[in-house]
Amino acid sequence: MVGCSGPGEDPANSVSTDGAPAVSVLSAVATTRLLAIEVEAVGTARAKESVDVTSKTTNTVVAIRFREGDTVRRGEVLVELDSAEVRADLEEAEAALAESENQFKRSRDLYTQQALSVSQLDQIEATLKGNRARVSAARARLADTVIRASFDGRTGFRRVSVGSLVDPGTVITTLDDTSIINLDFTVPETYIFMLQRGLTVTARTAGLPDRVFKGIVSNLGSRVDPVTRSITVRAEIPNKEGVLRPGMFMTVALQGEPKPALLVPEAALVPEQGKTFVFVVNDDIVERREVRIGRRRPGEVEILEGLREQEHVVVEGTQNVREGTRVREELQSLPASS
Repeated sequence: MVGCSGPGEDPANSVSTDGAPAVSVLSAVATTRLLAIEVEAVGTARAKESVDVTSKTTNTVVAIRFREGDTVRRGEVLVELDSAEVRADLEEAEAALAESENQFKRSRDLYTQQALSVSQLDQIEATLKGNRARVSAARARLADTVIRASFDGRTGFRRVSVGSLVDPGTVITTLDDTSIINLDFTVPETYIFMLQRGLTVTARTAGLPDRVFKGIVSNLGSRVDPVTRSITVRAEIPNKEGVLRPGMFMTVALQGEPKPALLVPEAALVPEQGKTFVFVVNDDIVERREVRIGRRRPGEVEILEGLREQEHVVVEGTQNVREGTRVREELQSLPASS
């Protein structure tokens, strides 16, 4: 008979207000749980310090004091250049300086005896200062004939030999401090809210598939790239074993600090004309409600406005319901707490 319900069935739960049968839906409960956003990115490993070792002047290599791949200390001699001509210039400048100092001492005595004018004494003193400057310049040129490590690090391949004539800018070798690896990667600007110094990161590289490297965010870029809409993040990863090398391609995961958030399954969202809606089940009747969403993670989304904790939202069957539809709901089991 039309309008009759089956045995044991409540007519109020099987027929909607307009006489249509109740729609079966799967619903979920809006719950407040800790939400820690995880961002995955790719980046390039860089040495903490890295330089090309070069000469300041055109000169000939007379000795090489390092071996390829050596670990050297700051100030350690790497290469010696021909210093014969520079030493001769220094000796000449020192001799001129000694003569100027003696002449200045005699001139002061004559000045006290009023046998020398002030202008003459000033001229002699100026000559003395000029000779001192020439000695300092000669000593600096002599120092430039010895090339030293500017920091603790590891040398690269040797690119010159004894007897090679090197020019300014000619690369003799490389020097890298890899005790700490700087990992630079980019993060979309939508995640700026979670970025801060000190956040923990984990990184992997295909060359070392069984290793996971941990580090911390050390710095954030001062600008957002207007083309990619992303910001550069730098993480520092300890590398005491030296297994990581500059230039390595690495994948990195960055996790923000967990914070309470009202979460619903992502499937509950119904986008329409630039707005976002959910269908809320109240006493088996559906209410269409606009919401404002926040952070996301796979399968779940944060609701900032428009929904209260413990309210039920439709996650399966949203295409079959509308405002005022009567439904028979089956609750979805809650995911494990994060």
